[in-house]
Amino acid sequence: MARHAFLLGGTGQIGRAVAGDLLDRGWRVTLASRGMRAQADDLVARGAAIATLDREEPGAMARALEEGADALIDTVAYSDAHADQLLEVERDLGSLVVISSASVYRDDAGRTLDEADQTGFPHFPQPLREDQATVEPGPKTYSTRKVGLERRLLDRARVPVTILRPCAIHGPHSAHPREWWFVKRMLDGRTSIPLAYRGESRLHTSAVENIAALIGTALERTGTRILNAADPRAPTVLEIGAAIARHMDYRGTFVPIDVGDDERDSTVGRSPWSIPAPFTLNTDAAIALGYSPVTSYEGSIGRTCDWLVQEDGSDWRARFPVLASYPGELFDYSAEDRALTAAPR
Repeated sequence: MARHAFLLGGTGQIGRAVAGDLLDRGWRVTLASRGMRAQADDLVARGAAIATLDREEPGAMARALEEGADALIDTVAYSDAHADQLLEVERDLGSLVVISSASVYRDDAGRTLDEADQTGFPHFPQPLREDQATVEPGPKTYSTRKVGLERRLLDRARVPVTILRPCAIHGPHSAHPREWWFVKRMLDGRTSIPLAYRGESRLHTSAVENIAALIGTALERTGTRILNAADPRAPTVLEIGAAIARHMDYRGTFVPIDVGDDERDSTVGRSPWSIPAPFTLNTDAAIALGYSPVTSYEGSIGRTCDWLVQEDGSDWRARFPVLASYPGELFDYSAEDRALTAAPR
């Protein structure tokens, strides 16, 4: 009988990609969610089952897993309380795979992505390995909650647990499509797009297809470990914009601009990848496990662009609430025009 994978957050961005990959590998797949997103009809047509589940409801997960599963993949957990929910049902599971975040890493001075506005941006001169220091667990930030999740599972689980740490996740079906920063400007007819830090920022990208492939590898070679999950290389913001421009047939120009520490209140040219120092991941541990990337940023971004164009972007803040929560105005064209007029050409 085919192995069974139970996906929490199964109709979300990562969940859909993982489900498709596992169906290709011959698994039975159940997509569990609160039912607040559009159903994945394409995956259902391929045999995926749907389970409506609110994990915060006492006993809900146990009822959903009465028949057990060979693997539970949790794409949406972010606290030690969620770890406890998984531990309560582990007797019915063969293994666990849980999505964490590369934002948990801290530099030698204790600086982190979450608190960069207060403490300064972290300095990582080399791609980050899994043994890099992390923030301490606790309820303070997204990253401290993720570390609490990780440690609770690694310390207490009796089944194999794989923790994945992706970085700037990209792919269709996102509530946080960073690519919209470029795509909307291109759709709006902006002939010049300024890029802060001269477009040289590198925030490592993580394609959902590569995350799915790594999960598939981890399920074939079960064990307890932490793995970075990222694309084969980290493109610069200028390279990201160029890849999107090629797919969108955009004929405008990108204008590199300098941004200094004294201009932190300026949002001009600051894309969702724009950072003052590199933040990249080392994926040697995943490759040593047998994982091979299935795509690059440039090779996969077309599907995201097509999805964004098909979406109704007239009320993008409601459609993409996480992206809308970014500080500052993402599309202040008047400020851009003033900066572009002053920028040297």
